[in-house]
This record gives sequence, structure tokens and C-alpha cells, in this order.
Amino acid sequence: MKAKLGMSPIAWWNDDLAELSDDVSLEECLRQSRSAGFTGMEMGRRFPNDPAVMLPILKAVDVTLCGGWFSGTLVDEEMSKNKDRIQPMIDLFKAVNAPCIVYGEVGRSIQGDRSKPLATKPKLSSDEMKAYGRRLTEFGEWCAEQGMPLSYHHHMAAVVETEPELDAFMRHSGEGIPLLLDAGHLAFAGGDVLRAIDNHHKRISHVHVKDVRMAVIDKLDRTKQSFLDAVALGAFTVPGDGSLDFGAIVQRFADHGYEGWFVVEAEQDPKKNPPLKMAQVGHKELMRVMTAAGYTVETQGFPNA
Repeated sequence: MKAKLGMSPIAWWNDDLAELSDDVSLEECLRQSRSAGFTGMEMGRRFPNDPAVMLPILKAVDVTLCGGWFSGTLVDEEMSKNKDRIQPMIDLFKAVNAPCIVYGEVGRSIQGDRSKPLATKPKLSSDEMKAYGRRLTEFGEWCAEQGMPLSYHHHMAAVVETEPELDAFMRHSGEGIPLLLDAGHLAFAGGDVLRAIDNHHKRISHVHVKDVRMAVIDKLDRTKQSFLDAVALGAFTVPGDGSLDFGAIVQRFADHGYEGWFVVEAEQDPKKNPPLKMAQVGHKELMRVMTAAGYTVETQGFPNA
């Protein structure tokens, strides 16, 4: 079985908390990640939107674009507006041969609002979830028809956060909307990561290997503290530095025959947790557990390097 290891630039620059950002260029971010062994990087705010500009930057450091976040609003906003907003991203991702666009629902979400405690997260009624699942399926099918598949990201403080919410979303949506399984977000939400892999492996197309510090999460007052408060306190980290057993998690993916990207997305304070050092820790741990699970990790980044 083959696997690829990528990172998210959120370890270097945080889009929601500017104070949790290193003053490093895109090129330096890519160099650091590649030097740690990662061959892919998901898109962040310092990436150019022109493939003619992006491709030479990626090629120079032997890194491929392995995904990127789209802020979807289908829970409230009409389909046509989301299609209009995602079309330039589809065109860009096709031009640089990215594997997928990560769909993150921000409609009603409180994930970017530090004034909103975790306990006030939005919840969908059964009928709303059914309708939402249908809309996402239709949208995912449309994106795939344009040549770029989506992968749905369940997320803390959003309408699909908990394991029961994820189960309901998967029940009411179809194969047209694949799933991004994020171990850290599911664990933070109190879910069972291994059970979710077992239940939904047929739809999983992308994986975020985010680790958590449960000692930080367990101390949160969810009636007062927000998702961004939790991030600032260090709720997330890289595999090998947190509380999750990635040996068991990666083995479960292997048991179900998953092949593809495993992306480290670990937002935290870069001054307390230098991104290059954390990238090295995460890569070392992933190589250990992936070798044990029988994966061959691809070492080539840019396909034409």
C-alpha cells in the first residue's frame, strides 16, 4: 500500500489567529516542511492563485499541492453562490494537479469567533441534516464533474462536529461527497476515531493526522472558552507529541486498504512549538507507524522534478 505525507501551512501561519504566525515566506515554509520529509503541502493564505506562479515555487522545492480549504456555506447559502466562489479554486487546483479540495462548512459555525464558547456551537435538526446531506452530495457531484473532487471536513464548532453528527451526515449524504477524516477534531469532540474509520472507511478520501493534547482539552470550560481559545492554549499538535495512538489509527486505515494522503495539520504557537522541529517530530512518528502498518511512503514530491 502506498501513502503520501503532507503538511498544512497552518503550523507556520494561522489564518484565524494572526498572533500564532511565524514571519516566514511561502518558500521558507515549503523548504522547512520538505527538509523534514514531507512531499506535499496544503494551500494557505500566502500561496499565489496563479498556477503559472505557483508551479515553479513548488517545483523548486520538490513539493506538490496536496489539498486546500474551501469555506463552504451550503448550510444556509444557495448552491449557485458556492459554485461561483469555488470555481476559481477548481480551475487552480486542476492546473496544479491537486488531489482534492477540502470542504469546510463555515455557515453558522463559531470556529472563527473567539467570543463564542464551544458549548454554543450550531446544531442541525434531523430534517436540516437530511437536507444538508442532500445539498452537499449534489455540490460534491458537481465539483467532481468539473474535474476536482471534494473531501468533507468535519470540524469543531461547526454543524458537523461530534461523532453522532458525522454519522448522521454520512447517512444522509452520498458517495458524491467523500470524507476527510480528521483524528484530532473527532477526538476533541469526544468521538472514537477507530470506530469512525470502521464505519466510514468506504467514503474516506483524505486524512488529517492532527494530534491533540487531552490534558489541555479536558481543562477547557466549554461554556466560556472558544475553539480559538483552545487552539491558543495548545489543544493541537503533531503525531508523536500528543495523546492519540497513531500506531492504532494508521493500522486501522491500512486494515481497510486506504491509500493516499496523510496530512499533518497542527495549529499551535510557533514560538513555543517551532514548526520545523514539530514537522520533524511528526514525520518521524508517522514513518514509524506507517512502516509498521505496511505502507510504502512515497518520497518524490513534485511529479516532474
